[in-house]
Amino acid sequence: MSLELIDITLAERQPHPRIPNRINGKVNAVLSETIGAENLRHELVVPVWFDAKAGMTDEDIELGLMVKAADIVGRLKQRLAT
Repeated sequence: MSLELIDITLAERQPHPRIPNRINGKVNAVLSETIGAENLRHELVVPVWFDAKAGMTDEDIELGLMVKAADIVGRLKQRLAT
C-alpha cells in the first residue's frame, strides 16, 4: 500500500470569532493510494487553525494553514503505515 499527498489547496479561511489573531481554515488535500495494481484517489477536507503574527501577509497565513494541514496528513499516513 502506498499513500501519497498529490495536491493541497486552501478552501476557505476566516478569523476566529473570539480569539484575536487566530485564523480558522479548511484545506482540501488530495491523496493517491496504490493497493496492488489499483490506484485510488481520496479527497479530504482538513480543518486547521493558525495564529497570525503582526506583519504577516495573506500569503504567509495561507501557507501556514496549508503546512498545518500537510502535517496532519503526514501523521495520518504514518498512523496508517503501522
